[in-house]
Amino acid sequence: MLEHIVLTQADITRALTRISHEILESNRGPDNLVILGIPTRGVVLARRIAQTIARIEPTASAVRVGSLDVTLYRDDLAHTRTRTPSRTQIPGSIDGATVVLVDDVLYSGRTIRSALDALGDHGRPTIVRLAVLVDRGHRELPIRADFVGRNLPSSTEERINVHLEETDGDEFVSIDGGRDQ
Repeated sequence: MLEHIVLTQADITRALTRISHEILESNRGPDNLVILGIPTRGVVLARRIAQTIARIEPTASAVRVGSLDVTLYRDDLAHTRTRTPSRTQIPGSIDGATVVLVDDVLYSGRTIRSALDALGDHGRPTIVRLAVLVDRGHRELPIRADFVGRNLPSSTEERINVHLEETDGDEFVSIDGGRDQ
């Protein structure tokens, strides 16, 4: 199997900085913003985005960050391997807020559909946006990201691997599988 690194640590940092700026621009500042990461790596990315926003906007202390576990909301539990559910941690009410869901890789769209279902059990935001580090295509549902670090068209046989310092001890995004090139 051939593995190819497509994003380095510096590339990831630049992508998250750009996404942070785009979130602030879209929301017209940090007011009433809630950033929720989807476990596992989405939570790490959400925290980094919130930290970057705090550096960009001195008044961004109002930005709330948390996590939204979607494991039990998935419609493909019988067809895909699952992980142990994590605790959902939503900082305060999301009613009337702008919620940005954060995940590492957008693929079929099923995780995000599950996140929308889970979010509905916690309140009614004014608007929900989606930020992903990697969009690899192959959507099965009509879902698209509002903020994308990198578009990586890939075949269904390939796998996108996201490694983050906090969870994996190193930091890069690679693609492997498919046809050897």
